[in-house]
Amino acid sequence: MIDLRSDTITRPTEPMRRAMYEAQVGDDVFFEDPTVNRLQERVAALLGKERALWVASGTMGNLLSIKALTQPGEEVILETENHIFVYEAAGSAVVSGVQLSPIQGKRGLITRPQVEAAIRPADIHQPRTSVVVIENTHNRAGGAVIPLGEIERISELCQQRGISMHMDGARLLNAVVASGIEARRYAQHFDTVTICFSKGLGVPMGSMIAGSGAVMDRVHRFRKMIGGGQRQVGIVAAAALYALDHHVERLAEDHANAKRLAEALSMLPDVSVNPEEVDTNIVIFQVDPARMSPTDVVVEMQKRAVLMFPFGPTNVRCVTHLDVSSDDIEAAIGAFSEVFKKGR
Repeated sequence: MIDLRSDTITRPTEPMRRAMYEAQVGDDVFFEDPTVNRLQERVAALLGKERALWVASGTMGNLLSIKALTQPGEEVILETENHIFVYEAAGSAVVSGVQLSPIQGKRGLITRPQVEAAIRPADIHQPRTSVVVIENTHNRAGGAVIPLGEIERISELCQQRGISMHMDGARLLNAVVASGIEARRYAQHFDTVTICFSKGLGVPMGSMIAGSGAVMDRVHRFRKMIGGGQRQVGIVAAAALYALDHHVERLAEDHANAKRLAEALSMLPDVSVNPEEVDTNIVIFQVDPARMSPTDVVVEMQKRAVLMFPFGPTNVRCVTHLDVSSDDIEAAIGAFSEVFKKGR
């Protein structure tokens, strides 16, 4: 079975399992797990921040970051298709008591003028704008890399207006590999940054939040408040350390496989996709629902041992990852050719 549903379905490699087995562990709530301590120090250095903290998931990381940067009744600006707005069960509203203000971007990108127009005036009738969120890479925009130049312009505006910034960097290392820009250069513009290990890096679980010492004090307290403290977490922290050593540069293979898939799909009848817009490891293509719905495509591909998700009324999403080889992509392309020939 070729599984293109998500890069979250990856399984630990044998060397990663060995690293997990051999990990030194302790009670992380007591700051006594040497492996997670080492990972936190490494990620803080990678992102150019004072401190980093292990959390169970990217969603938890975003939730705690927003909580640490806001007060109840404030407002957070973000792009309409941002993961926090679409997929995180209104957690920011429930846990932080904040309102989300979505802006329609282009391929996940919002611009400085858009942000400036969305900032609330000093008016007791309106919420205070406290945070701007940027997701990089942007999932629902097909893994788009957000340009550093626009991040810098938005950051300059936020500094002028006393507004914090948070990066949902679940797939930030995909952006780093695709752009050649160091992670710390992206991260320097944000008060909090999350990265996720359980996507392209192939780790079973876990994410990290990084920021200044003062912000991370708040993050750490809130992690405890929601029950996020874990004990011998070094078992999975060892997998993350292994992934940072061995699975970052190979993300380029996933990107190449996604580009190859998009190029082949663009040649098929009743399929619309622009390979030039495939920056990293996510391919979102459009089908003609008059001929075949996204669900029909998914069902037909499953019959041919290829898994993927429908992604709206006209779209299908495919994600390349550690467990998908170039040979698998060629096999998937052959299956797509059969399906769309049948659809006509």
